[in-house]
Amino acid sequence: MPIITIIGAGMMGSALSIPACDNNNIVKIVGTPLDDDIIERLKKDSYHLNLKRFLPEGIEYYHFSEIKNAVPNSDLYISGVSSFGVDWFLKSIIPILPENIPVLSVTKGLIEDENKKLISIPEYYEKNINYSDRRSFNAIGGPCTSYELADRHQTIVCYCGKGIKTLEYIRKMLQTEYYHIELSDDIAGTECAVAMKNAYALAVSLGIGLPERTEGKSCIEHYNLQAALFLQSTRELKRIVKLVGGREESLVYGVGDLYVTIFGGRTRKIGTLLGRGMTFMEAMKELSGITLESVSITRNCCRALIDTGTDIECFPLLMHIYDIIENGADVDIPFEKFK
Repeated sequence: MPIITIIGAGMMGSALSIPACDNNNIVKIVGTPLDDDIIERLKKDSYHLNLKRFLPEGIEYYHFSEIKNAVPNSDLYISGVSSFGVDWFLKSIIPILPENIPVLSVTKGLIEDENKKLISIPEYYEKNINYSDRRSFNAIGGPCTSYELADRHQTIVCYCGKGIKTLEYIRKMLQTEYYHIELSDDIAGTECAVAMKNAYALAVSLGIGLPERTEGKSCIEHYNLQAALFLQSTRELKRIVKLVGGREESLVYGVGDLYVTIFGGRTRKIGTLLGRGMTFMEAMKELSGITLESVSITRNCCRALIDTGTDIECFPLLMHIYDIIENGADVDIPFEKFK
């Protein structure tokens, strides 16, 4: 039986253990140094403290201090860290993994390289490993929430990487009757689209909070406003995908992911709070302790756009979000600039 080792006991990495188990793999989950409480409870009764669900029986759980017992003989490594853990994974984990075994990353984000260009997480890993290291770095994109995956709800995702044969090998280990996997060799386009959806989900969520500012929290949602922001988001997403050298066809994974992200979770919360009239600092205080990928990706992308002299007039909605985050600006949707 194939052995899959998931490094990072976060929600998505842990949720992937379910299709992995359903597909008759041996599954191991190794916590990061921040996951000790999660791993300790999983060892006790398989209950995941953040997912609020029991994971399948038979999974092996390891604290980070036990990682050397988990790494050998695996057929696939899954990186379950957030974008804030990318450098930790690069420096602490990749050097101890066998070079001939593929790595699949759940991390969604873009990083500014030495040339001020935005690159995906797999590309970042590849740029920063030893020249002789020829391991395969791959990533997951598309509309899939961790808790619905854990409940075995139907979804479609995209696995992207340089080698289609490697992706087919990985798909064989993880695809189930509810977890449908498409494949793409467009790493830049796919990863850009799904990373940027976090920033634009925040933008669309402003349309939830803005009516509440004037009509109260119990008001009926204004779907026209949210749809207008969604429309502009897809326009700007398309431009950014093109800017990083991705293919237009990969945009669909970001659009699907944008749709599902708007309906719940951390990004919806901060967008709603900002729309209601909170300042960025007030909203961050309200959400203290919550990891916000939307804030990180907005900062990274906008700084790269500015640094490279890109025409930021093409991204009025994104730049407005950046102004709110960096300068404490109030929400004032720039409709007149949308195009």
